[in-house]
Amino acid sequence: MRNLVIIESPGKVKTIKSCLGKDYDVIASVGHVRDLPVSTLGIDVNNGFEPKYVTIQGKSKIISELKQKSKEADRVYLATDPDREGEAISWHLFNVLDLDDNKTDRVTFNEITSSAVKKGIESPRKIDMDLVNSQQARRVLDRLVGYKLSPFLWKTIKSGLSAGRVQSVAARIIVEREEEIQSFKPEEYWTIEAVLHTNKKGVINAKYYGKKNGKKADIKNEEEAQKILSEIKDGQFIIDECSIEKKSKAPQPPFTTSTLQQEASKKLGFQATKTMRVAQQLYEGVGLGKEFGGDHGIITYMRTDSLRIADEAAEACKNYIETTFGKEYYPSKKKVYKTKNSAQDAHEAIRPSDMNLSPERLKGVLTSDQYKLYKLIWNRFVASQMKNAELNVLSVDISCNNHIFKSSAYDIAFKGFMAVSGIEDDEQDEKRKDKVLSLEKGEVLNLDSITPNQNFTEPPPHFNEGSLVKYLEEKGIGRPSTYATIISTIVERGYVERDKKILKSTPLGKTVVEVMKKNFPEYVDYKFTADAETKLDSIAQGEHSYTEVISSFYDDFNKCLEKANKNAPSKKIKVPDEETDYVCKVCGRKMVIKYGPYGKFLACSGYPDCKNTLQLDKNGNIIEKKEESAPVVTDMICDNCGKPMVLRTGRFGKFYACTDYPKCKTTKPIPDPIGVACPQCGKDILRVKSKTGRIFYRCENYPKCTFAQWDLPVDEKCPKCGSILLESKKGDTLYCSNPECKFKRSK
Repeated sequence: MRNLVIIESPGKVKTIKSCLGKDYDVIASVGHVRDLPVSTLGIDVNNGFEPKYVTIQGKSKIISELKQKSKEADRVYLATDPDREGEAISWHLFNVLDLDDNKTDRVTFNEITSSAVKKGIESPRKIDMDLVNSQQARRVLDRLVGYKLSPFLWKTIKSGLSAGRVQSVAARIIVEREEEIQSFKPEEYWTIEAVLHTNKKGVINAKYYGKKNGKKADIKNEEEAQKILSEIKDGQFIIDECSIEKKSKAPQPPFTTSTLQQEASKKLGFQATKTMRVAQQLYEGVGLGKEFGGDHGIITYMRTDSLRIADEAAEACKNYIETTFGKEYYPSKKKVYKTKNSAQDAHEAIRPSDMNLSPERLKGVLTSDQYKLYKLIWNRFVASQMKNAELNVLSVDISCNNHIFKSSAYDIAFKGFMAVSGIEDDEQDEKRKDKVLSLEKGEVLNLDSITPNQNFTEPPPHFNEGSLVKYLEEKGIGRPSTYATIISTIVERGYVERDKKILKSTPLGKTVVEVMKKNFPEYVDYKFTADAETKLDSIAQGEHSYTEVISSFYDDFNKCLEKANKNAPSKKIKVPDEETDYVCKVCGRKMVIKYGPYGKFLACSGYPDCKNTLQLDKNGNIIEKKEESAPVVTDMICDNCGKPMVLRTGRFGKFYACTDYPKCKTTKPIPDPIGVACPQCGKDILRVKSKTGRIFYRCENYPKCTFAQWDLPVDEKCPKCGSILLESKKGDTLYCSNPECKFKRSK
């Protein structure tokens, strides 16, 4: 029996094939095969908001291959990712490939291990249209907002701008935090700290609280602080109250997508996109070698907001804890964490897929980033299943002339989950905590020093990627699978910039947000956006229909858009320039930061009188221009006009250009032969850079000879048809350059 398994990512093909064996052919669709058209809205707003899908450019070849394979197969398994996006891809494949419902099944793998993949194949189902409609509704809603709002921004600010349903709200969050910081006025306050010791030489650090039997004092200035110091001068410091309380500290739950992004940002300095990219690698399959069972995934699916743990996984973790730490470290009852009501509980929390594969065992086969993230996931999961830590917490009230100082400290009676390496950093390790002293009520303490300190209130901190993800989640804006895309989009659009680890709004971002708030206040409102997310989720639960949700949104949105267009200003709003301290070397004016297709650059504030510009690198530093030497005239003659050609340097290296530029714009690459003869005319094959910087290979006799290939031609002929062989990008496979010949072999 011939079985075809269609997945999304090519990275999983080898792993899943090794799990299923020779009776299964595994092939990847490489993501979506259909989408809304790029150049038009692609939605029939007058016919139930029906989407008009088109084949994605470049996907015709893979669709043809999938069609042929599916016709030859006895059974087809649609095994795209186990989420709404994956469900939609399966639905698109089912329709594009014209699959037979009687021989097609939908299967999902929560983890890419042999047992999980086989279990998935043994548990087939039909495509869940509620999930598909939920994804379609989100896609259509985003398209309606983007395609309708963007032209308004072009008209009112400048061309090339774009707006998004969720991204605009995220930009607003950054802008408003920036405004809070800039408008913040620090207020002075004072604290008083005393260092005391007992007769047993134990040191106590205590902070001033207030008058005895009174409220906590608010010391506003130095005068008030000095008054307190004068009142306690020469007084005795006596322990007024002293108690040691045993407290239990629970571990944090295992990771969800958002908490993984937050912790990876905090602990590893990973951007959200990097976290998801590395997590995808760990899920799809890592080459572990024969010692560890070959290729397979080592974590569960990384797009989830559930805290659920499978019983067998919890049992495996229990065995690991009892073996590694001792039976006393496992609780009497398995820990179960409650998932938020708004969460989709289709998948487990993010956890290791095999408790036999500890991070230290795999350190030699994982990349540095893979190891760091895997260890973070491993430690969090193991700790989440362990017994609570037991702490001895000391609280002391110390009186002096009717004034109270307070001190507290703790030590660990039982480490519990804090025994896991790396976890104690979150919980204050033993180097940073005070030792609990043996103290008694009425005991007199000796004063070593007492210090008044001036302080000022601080503004709220800038967002970094981790704190922004946390804020978005708290407000219900976006969903776990979209956070990384939201952040990268607002940065790419120039609305927000990264300054080391923090996110700051740009003048362009502030202008766009201001225009959106003025003209579309409801659609950049936090609560409205969160409510829209809830309605989109409700489609997946079968509580609302696709048409109902889109229609209720669009009717009001369209009225708001018509009103905004009617009241749009006649002149475009100028984005304020961000002035710098750099002085233009041409005219002496200050230079300002501008944004172009390739990011930030410096331009003279005297433009258009002075057109001097300077490039900036990604850190905002000036890239010094190299003085160009006179172009070298060569013996080469221009094929177009017959004039000599010169050697020039461009974005992608050196090339030949006609001396009659700009009248004649003929250029030629510098010959870079690879030592292989052209199979069509016998001349040299050259290595050439395309206009986008991508390497390809073509005959030196081009355009008279049309031979050209993206992959490297080798000096070897195909044994089947005699055509030249090509080497794959990975360098491990040779295949025939003749598309009609299917010859392929390992190098």
